[in-house]
Amino acid sequence: MARLYDQSPLLVALFDVQDVMLYANVAWRETFGLTDQLPITWSNLMRHCRATGKGVNIRTNDFEAWLTSTRSRRGKMPFRTFEGDMCDGRWFNVTETMDEQGWMLCVAFDITSMRVGSRNLRLARDGALRAAQVDALTGVSNRAHLLQQLDTRLQELRQRQQPCGLVMLDLDNFKQINDTYGHSAGDTVLVHFARLVEATLRRGDGFGRIGGEEFMLLLPNITPEALTHAVSRVLELLRTAHPLLQAPQFHYTCSAGLAMLDSSQEPADNMRRADAALYKAKAAGRDRLEWG
Repeated sequence: MARLYDQSPLLVALFDVQDVMLYANVAWRETFGLTDQLPITWSNLMRHCRATGKGVNIRTNDFEAWLTSTRSRRGKMPFRTFEGDMCDGRWFNVTETMDEQGWMLCVAFDITSMRVGSRNLRLARDGALRAAQVDALTGVSNRAHLLQQLDTRLQELRQRQQPCGLVMLDLDNFKQINDTYGHSAGDTVLVHFARLVEATLRRGDGFGRIGGEEFMLLLPNITPEALTHAVSRVLELLRTAHPLLQAPQFHYTCSAGLAMLDSSQEPADNMRRADAALYKAKAAGRDRLEWG
């Protein structure tokens, strides 16, 4: 199979559950200017594109914001297709296929010859879809996109007994941040929190802002012990973070409510259990996690 892929003009790559690219065929490596960089994470592959001007043509003035937003939508469904251009001027159709364990096969083929007019219409469609899924401030998933993912995870639990953790996260004393440092600083903290959490996640994990200073996590294929560890890591990272340049000593914390999805319950009921655990964490002194 690898020999045939190396003779194909298709771009083919394989990513594991941690979004590390373990295989890329000759056409992929040549397009991205890769020599001996394998294995490489998808995020570092995009950084490589940005630094070398090879591979994906990334049009943005804020690369880290682009990376956060793109990761929040990457690997959230078994199959998706989209279009994009490369730095060498070619236009590609890209497919991403995931198995039940979270491995992803990416295949891209050259569609440069397709009519530009219809291409622009498809780009507008894809842009509208992205806007409908992303929180405008933080770049992570919005409430609607998270609820879609919650429905999917409940279906997987009912059909294949695939477990999933649900976490509600709320920034502690957020009103005081706005009152003391201003709403612009509050926005900076929200963006910082979103990027910090997103950077700790696996590709298949769902994360987004559901309103105000409250966020939600969906972590499939995880045990209660591993879920506790993952959320504890986030809380620990926050305790040493100082996101405000105008207030170097400022730091903030968050509280978390944890639950494992229950297939006998509706999405709203599962969310209420995690919410109840979150309020328990707040009542117990904040900067902690509780189970519901």
